Amino acid sequence: MLINYFKIAIAVLKRRKFFTFISLFGISFTLTIMLVLAAFITKVVGDNYPDKKRDRCLYINHIELCGPNSMNGSGLSFYFLDHYARSIATPVKIAISSSSAGTNTYVNNKKIAVNYKYTNADFWDVLDHEFLEGKPFTAQQIANGEHVTVISEDMRKAYFGNATSVTGKYIEADNVQYRVTGVVKNIPSTLYMLYSDIYLPYTVSKRDYNDKGYQGGYMGILLAESKSDLPKIQKEFSQMVARLPLPDKQYDHINCTAGTFINAIVNTGNEKHSGLSVAITALAVFTLFVMLLPTLNLVNINITRIMERSSEIGVRKAFGASSGALVQQFLVENLILTLLGGLIGIVFSAIILAVINHMEFIPNLELSINYMVLIIGLVICLVFGLVSGVYPAWRMSRLNVVNALKAQ
Repeated sequence: MLINYFKIAIAVLKRRKFFTFISLFGISFTLTIMLVLAAFITKVVGDNYPDKKRDRCLYINHIELCGPNSMNGSGLSFYFLDHYARSIATPVKIAISSSSAGTNTYVNNKKIAVNYKYTNADFWDVLDHEFLEGKPFTAQQIANGEHVTVISEDMRKAYFGNATSVTGKYIEADNVQYRVTGVVKNIPSTLYMLYSDIYLPYTVSKRDYNDKGYQGGYMGILLAESKSDLPKIQKEFSQMVARLPLPDKQYDHINCTAGTFINAIVNTGNEKHSGLSVAITALAVFTLFVMLLPTLNLVNINITRIMERSSEIGVRKAFGASSGALVQQFLVENLILTLLGGLIGIVFSAIILAVINHMEFIPNLELSINYMVLIIGLVICLVFGLVSGVYPAWRMSRLNVVNALKAQ
């Protein structure tokens, strides 16, 4: 029976090529968007290099000074993180780094864009960078204010060409010469909190890192001994923030939280509405919207196809075909159509991801379709087929035999 349904479905699809094209395009295009987006999110959120201890880390990257008539939000100062956040008892270490800033350098009259970031010594202990050569700069080198740096493998290639080893050599950034102590594996630029081309000791920064204000251009990562310590650290951090003296009379409270990686990467700056809840809501709305349009389109096309096949339906009913059999046939036809569209969408997704990776639109980001995303895509196809086929199939089963035959 299913083989006959399959043969009928293929014949029907060939009969009205334009409708078939529109249906397949809607399904495949929608699925392509979903798979590419899922691959991107999976890579950005799921890739835990270099923060492999993410499950026992809390991130601090935003502070708000709030008052009845004013609100001032920004990153944090080095002093806030090194003095106040470090005073918490439970964390074992705190990694401190500045936001990434840009400058240019020149090699053989060729301009090279350089992103740089200032860090403390714990930065290299909390995060697990893969060193291709050399090692990180030390706490003593930071205290001495030495002009040393750790660079990425891309920066090594751009600045030093095909040199096999660059440890001990000098690289110029912002008109200052820095001695290279190590080279680390590239980090995708989408991981903006940690991404950089070169990493520098915070003591060589031109800004005063001893400024005792709360706001600045830094972020921190609190490392717990175990995952079970995270709630305790969050409580201690909140209590510490509540005790902070207000910097100005126009403010009556301070908002600053130590949150998970997801909350930090989609930080809303709103203590009552976490970045995670906002991100999930936005993705849910987007997914619903993207799926709803082609589903409605497919419903309309299917109803049109049914009206055109009314005489066929009338003949089958006249020869004893039950409404259930007709509904089953149409649902099978619709599932075949959506699965074909799904397969096309998977092929398109693989091609698009390969092009994105090859063209390097996003530095150091390698996207791929994993098995989980593939299964989700096939499930979406089945949902498309069932949702868009139920109502048209019901309409078909309700057609009157006499009226259906007269329609011809």
